[in-house]
Amino acid sequence: MHILYRRKWLIAAGLFPALFFYVVFALYPIVNSFYYSFFKWDGFTQMHWLGLGNYAELIRDSVFWNSLRNNVYIVVTSILLQIPAGLFFAIILNGRILKGRALFKTVFFMPVVLSTVVISLFWSMMYNYQVGLINSFFRIVGMDSWVQNWLGEPRFSIFMICIMIIWQYSGFYMIIFLAALQNISSEVLEAADIDGASGLRKVWSVTLPMLSDTIFTSIALCISGSLRTFDIIYVMTKGGPNHATEVMATYMFQSTFSAGRYGYGSTISTAIFIVSFLLIVISRMAIRKLQR
Repeated sequence: MHILYRRKWLIAAGLFPALFFYVVFALYPIVNSFYYSFFKWDGFTQMHWLGLGNYAELIRDSVFWNSLRNNVYIVVTSILLQIPAGLFFAIILNGRILKGRALFKTVFFMPVVLSTVVISLFWSMMYNYQVGLINSFFRIVGMDSWVQNWLGEPRFSIFMICIMIIWQYSGFYMIIFLAALQNISSEVLEAADIDGASGLRKVWSVTLPMLSDTIFTSIALCISGSLRTFDIIYVMTKGGPNHATEVMATYMFQSTFSAGRYGYGSTISTAIFIVSFLLIVISRMAIRKLQR
């Protein structure tokens, strides 16, 4: 260790491979996309300089603002429902009351490891107007007025997508919280028992404060994951109906590869980077403020 401190070039040599791949595969595409955003280009012919033209069009583009709003819906519902659900299941499974905990862990975590395409097809069948499980249930209990075209109705479609995302990833956060719960010292919990704390009181006063770092980390993961939502929506609705379920990633994909507007698609990807960066910075600032 002392030799490494005296010869810092050894440390630099050890870090160089990771730094090289980070620059080539992470930083370079971002900078390159930012460069293309100033051009009108279809990806094949000669590029034409537009300056800030693509950005001016983006500001006036109602579809982009709608896709940004849908991303915000997914972020907010994921933070408010996904993380509490994961925490709730983790606390239940960490206790000694529930029998068959290994089975429940497998069941709750299974959606995380299943292919997104499989899950999307499964939920598309659930939401199907004619034979879907939800509409069939309403018809059986005589609530025909509740039968809806869940993915075809613009009022509901994005929220149906949010429900599916919450179901898919709650198990991921359950595993994170479960690992954190098992690292809490048994002496602390025994001391709480001696002081008379039990049930919800112990969870609120002991468990949650000791999980605060894990909760804040999960929120940051939730934000970044929600802003990268693409495959689920592309498989289930392709952003429809009438862009009701469009998110920034699907709009960027369609503008770039379907419409052949590489310059404008690069502008959208730059906007995604800026929005993601701002949300991560704001969340970190909020987390630090809450931790003080």
